[in-house]
Parts: sequence; structure tokens; C-alpha cells
Amino acid sequence: MKTSYKNIYTILNINRFIVVSVVLFALGSSTFSGWIVYDIHKKALNNAFAINTDGTVIPLKWVTQKENFQVEALAHLELFHTYFYNIDASNYEKNLKKALWLGNSSVDNLYRQKKADGVYNRLLQYSLIQKVLSIESQLDIQTEPYQFKTTTVFEINRGTIVDTYELVSTGNLLVVDRNYPNNTHGLLITNYFENTLKKVQNGHQ
Repeated sequence: MKTSYKNIYTILNINRFIVVSVVLFALGSSTFSGWIVYDIHKKALNNAFAINTDGTVIPLKWVTQKENFQVEALAHLELFHTYFYNIDASNYEKNLKKALWLGNSSVDNLYRQKKADGVYNRLLQYSLIQKVLSIESQLDIQTEPYQFKTTTVFEINRGTIVDTYELVSTGNLLVVDRNYPNNTHGLLITNYFENTLKKVQNGHQ
């Protein structure tokens, strides 16, 4: 009987050792796997990928993307102001449709106000050509929504008379999902407002 008990205790000790070993191994494996997943996640956050024209994958650092955000935001503002103000009788509908994709209801409301005021009817009636000469924007990217102030200089060609105007507008930029091809920068103009419009003497200053 003593020998039988001794064998049972030995077997139990062995089983306990095996169980403890398996638990420790599983815990170690879980910890290691968790660290691997965290490391992969951390690397994924620090990298993004773009497809080159030849089909190759190009890694882009998030830091680089952040540095390039201002460039992309300025490009978005330039694109919007070009679409919204560089218009004539042949392209105004197409350009304004594209501009409305880049802003929220504040842009749409301004468009409707201009339409109600007869701005686009006069464009058609007198075959006016409104051409943007320059677009300069100041942007604060410290906190979202990002505030901007844009100075747009454009001329209105009335055939024999060409007048030049300077428009100062302000608003905010919000980051949204990219929409190809309507909003490729993934930014939305909000609280858009035309602050001042003045005629520039002696041409573009």
C-alpha cells in the first residue's frame, strides 16, 4: 500500500509539473505573441503605403505625411478657389459642381446666394470671363478644425474692359474620408465666408 501511495503521489507530482509547465509555456507564448502584435501594430501606425505609377508599393512615414499635410491642405484650398472663382459661360456649371464637393453647406449656401443674386446669369448674358490670377492662403494646422485665410486675385473680362479684384475669404478645414475623384485630398471646407472684395487699381498688385 505504501508503494502504491508513493506511486500515486509521484504521478500527481508529475502531472502537476506538466500542468504548471504547460500553463507557464502558454502564458509565455501569449505574452510573446502579444508583444509581436503590438510591435507590428506600432510599425503599421508609423507607416503607410502608396502605389507608384509602375505598381510598386512605396512606404510612407506618418511623420512625413504630417509634414506634407500643410502642402496638401494648401493644394485643396487652391483647387477649391480655382473651381469656385475661375469661371466663364462655358465651364461655370462644371467647375461649381466640383467646388461644392470640397466644402460643406456654407459653400453651398454661398453658391445659392450668388445664384439668387444673378451672378451666373450675368456671366451668361454678357459672356463674362472671370479668371483667377493668384491664390495665397495662410493656414493654422495646430488644432482641428484648421483655420485658413485666403486671398484670391481675379480679373473679370467684359470684352473691352478688364477689372481686377482682390477677395479675402476665411473658413476651416476638416479631415474627412477621401473621395475619388471628387475630393482626393480628404478635406472639407467649413464656415466659408467672403470677408472683403475690393477692386484693384492699376492691374494685379
